[in-house]
Amino acid sequence: MRRVVGVVFNEGGKLYQFAADDVDAAVGDQVVVATAKGHTIGKVVKAAEELDEAGLPPGLKSVVRVAGEADHRQMEENRALEARGREVCIELIEELGLQMKVVSVESAFDQSKLTFCFFADDRVDFRNLVNRLSDRLKKRVELRQISARDEARLIGGYGPCGRRLCCALFAGDQEPVSIRMAKDQNLPLNPSKISGVCGRLMCCLKYERDTYVRFRELAPRKGAVVSTPAGEGRVVELLAPRESVLVDLGDGHAVMFSLTELGLDEPEGSHGE
Repeated sequence: MRRVVGVVFNEGGKLYQFAADDVDAAVGDQVVVATAKGHTIGKVVKAAEELDEAGLPPGLKSVVRVAGEADHRQMEENRALEARGREVCIELIEELGLQMKVVSVESAFDQSKLTFCFFADDRVDFRNLVNRLSDRLKKRVELRQISARDEARLIGGYGPCGRRLCCALFAGDQEPVSIRMAKDQNLPLNPSKISGVCGRLMCCLKYERDTYVRFRELAPRKGAVVSTPAGEGRVVELLAPRESVLVDLGDGHAVMFSLTELGLDEPEGSHGE
């Protein structure tokens, strides 16, 4: 059995598993981990769990230590280097007339390499930029073109719901979002209504879809006659978020009933199993 924790390197980034057999790392701790590219610092977002050999990911690396004072000083120096790298990159992009936008700059823990993430509508020939950056910063440089969703996740912000962007809030969830998810929730297929700040379909469509699909499987159709605790009536409205329906009992008297009250909270045939 191995003791494994979940670690992310960016807010809302992909979740990676690391062995923490000899390190007492709790959720929220900054930890130094060994990776194929050397040591780096990440944040523990998933508590330790015991996994047998069959459940371990291939090539499992280890947590080296919980980050200490010296590690945090190193990170401050890295942040300063990243800020300098961003300034130089923006300057060179303007000089070279490239149609691209710097989104993030990340330094290797030992400052041996700088990774620049940028967004562009089209493919960009950045070979000259890489050489110029390397000469100016005296570091090994890597450039990565990212999508609009990745840009939103890295920058962060708030959606129309008033909450933090889903892509930045939920670590490691990169499942694609489709228009089918909007249709399943009976949402207007107006791009301005179902698109996020990145200009793509909102991530919340995938998180809420299962609720609507399950509700549709259990609830009566609109217009159906149902038996309620107050007598028979006709369904006039479906209220998926509340798992309820609005029933007209006659004379314009409408009452909301939950699926549980109507005995419809389980799929047909599941009772008594």
